[in-house]
Amino acid sequence: MFPRPMLSPLAVMAALAAGPVLAEEVEESAAETEAEADVTVQPAPGTPPIPFARPVFDETWATIGLGVGMVPSYAGSDDYIAFPLPLIVGRVGGVGISPNGPGFVLDLNSPKPSFAPRKGPRVAFGPAFRFRNDRNNRIRDEVVARAGTLDAALEVGGNVAVAFPNVVKPFDQLSLGVQTRWDVLGAHGGMIVEPQISYRAPVGRSFALQVQASAEIVDDSFADYYFSVSPAQATATGLPQFRAGGGLNRIGTVAILTWDLDGKPLNGGWAITGVGGVSRLLGDAADTPYTATRGDPNQFIAGLGLAYTF
Repeated sequence: MFPRPMLSPLAVMAALAAGPVLAEEVEESAAETEAEADVTVQPAPGTPPIPFARPVFDETWATIGLGVGMVPSYAGSDDYIAFPLPLIVGRVGGVGISPNGPGFVLDLNSPKPSFAPRKGPRVAFGPAFRFRNDRNNRIRDEVVARAGTLDAALEVGGNVAVAFPNVVKPFDQLSLGVQTRWDVLGAHGGMIVEPQISYRAPVGRSFALQVQASAEIVDDSFADYYFSVSPAQATATGLPQFRAGGGLNRIGTVAILTWDLDGKPLNGGWAITGVGGVSRLLGDAADTPYTATRGDPNQFIAGLGLAYTF
């Protein structure tokens, strides 16, 4: 249920958001097995045909859910906290809606539900929104907490991706994409670019697996806001002063396994998703005293959630 990306509470929600393989993927990957199981029902001679249940995935559908993840208390922390993970994903009037951390992405080229494997690549594009609250609260490290809390940021931009179906097996999909966003609230005031590659495929009738690798590239404004140690912060914390600059900030990978509880993904209903991932902070994100002295550049996530599709 719960993909897209410093595996903080922000990032784990992005990772979990990529998991609604019970969204577009269910429309495709479950179609073959569902059709074989439910559509070829033969009525007794002389009786009217028996209609099969209409799939839940049509012009308008939604998945809502809630999960919990164990995530770093801030980007670069070695302390972990439990974080609630709400989920809303769906398709309304031909526009796809997917979670994007604490935010969402719209797909203005969302495909219509289909019972047949898709042919040829598809381009997804649309606006992207994300709310970033790193080091805004729940800072477990008392030294880092003395540096003060940071303002929340609202990042707005765009997302584009190309999806290639049936790469290794029927109903699988390989996607290459990139997302670019800018802070519009004046918190970090910077720009983030997130390239990513993902592969997803059905595993039998009840399971779907997605594996995603991504990176995060930031500008000087972003890096300075989250990773610099100012003279005042150095005095308050005892940490050395540090001036951070932009560049490649993070690389990581995450795996998401979704289990449809009744083994019939096309009819909606309940599903459970598990997620696990690891990322590595790089450059000044790893060298800042907040990470190098007080934390760890290796970041881990684990989460579990429950969702309902209707």
